[in-house]
Amino acid sequence: MDIAVIGSDEFVLGFRLAGLRRVFVANKENYQEVLLKAMEEPDIGVLAADGKDLDLLTPQVKTRVMDSISPVIVPVGRGETDLREKVKRAIGVDLYKEDE
Repeated sequence: MDIAVIGSDEFVLGFRLAGLRRVFVANKENYQEVLLKAMEEPDIGVLAADGKDLDLLTPQVKTRVMDSISPVIVPVGRGETDLREKVKRAIGVDLYKEDE
């Protein structure tokens, strides 16, 4: 499974410099279309997205995106704190759970 990123040229630049090869560049006009196309890629397991860009989605698509487990959509840069829940839902195990 690959890790991918979607967003503006400026947003994806850092990911490209870090070596990420699966990059989807989108703007305000085509963001939803590009995101849905990226979600259909069978080899993408995690899709990082700029958190503020998710506000560009229609309510129905936003719900679908936030509930997606394949790929897991990870909002970046907005203080989203539900990454733990997304990982747990995607793989079925709480990786952060401490043994007592």
